[in-house]
Amino acid sequence: MKAVVYDRYGAPEVLRLEDVERPIPKDDEVLVKIRATTVTRADCATLEANRRSGLAVMLISRFISGLRRPRQRILGTELAGEVEAVGAAVSEFAVGDHVFGSSGFRFGAHAEFICMRESARIAHMPAGMSFEEAAAVCDGGLNALWCLRG
Repeated sequence: MKAVVYDRYGAPEVLRLEDVERPIPKDDEVLVKIRATTVTRADCATLEANRRSGLAVMLISRFISGLRRPRQRILGTELAGEVEAVGAAVSEFAVGDHVFGSSGFRFGAHAEFICMRESARIAHMPAGMSFEEAAAVCDGGLNALWCLRG
């Protein structure tokens, strides 16, 4: 599958399109074919390792994301797409369902596919909503839904 990846912190020029291994869903995961995604402040800050926030924040960011290079090579937190496959223990979603969600700081949405746990911040798309609209409302709406479910 294709994904936008990076191997070092820096400006957007460090990003590149690359073929990577397609994820395989575990028993409690769904495989989503991503139809729309966004670029968020979290993506931009993580890409540059929070350099603009000062030395202390940059060091904390690198401690979390990877000291010398990023642990997670694919950025992107918000997505909308179609369920391509489901794990054996998944009950809420089926192949073909239109879903939207947020991978949070697991990132990975700047790719053609992503695996997400059924219990994660993922939901069925409202009727009449486009993939682009659904990806754009993920952050606030899904945070509220996650709080209500928790």
